[in-house]
Amino acid sequence: MSHPRKGLDALIHSPVRFSILAALANVESADFRFLADLVELSDSSLSQALTALSDAGLVEIRKEAAGRRTRTWVRISDRGLDAFRQHVRTLEQIARTGAIEPQPDPTPRGTAP
Repeated sequence: MSHPRKGLDALIHSPVRFSILAALANVESADFRFLADLVELSDSSLSQALTALSDAGLVEIRKEAAGRRTRTWVRISDRGLDAFRQHVRTLEQIARTGAIEPQPDPTPRGTAP
């Protein structure tokens, strides 16, 4: 039997990238500035994380002119949403099953004599 942790996606498992995907999973798209403030990242850290996620096809980045400035919008891709949801399911499975080694007769926490 293979431990569920082997199903975790290392790219998504980074706390920064996980936080970004979690934020994007619940909205159609988010402005770069809003996202940076929400996940409490510097512009450069957010940019690096978004580049990694974009290169993997997990997010889509769109730039649009807004007066003299360029506004950057980010959305989670369908592939990214599927990968994020699978990652969360795997984390939930790990939390449910625990990390104990199989024993002949494990006693659930709180039921020991």
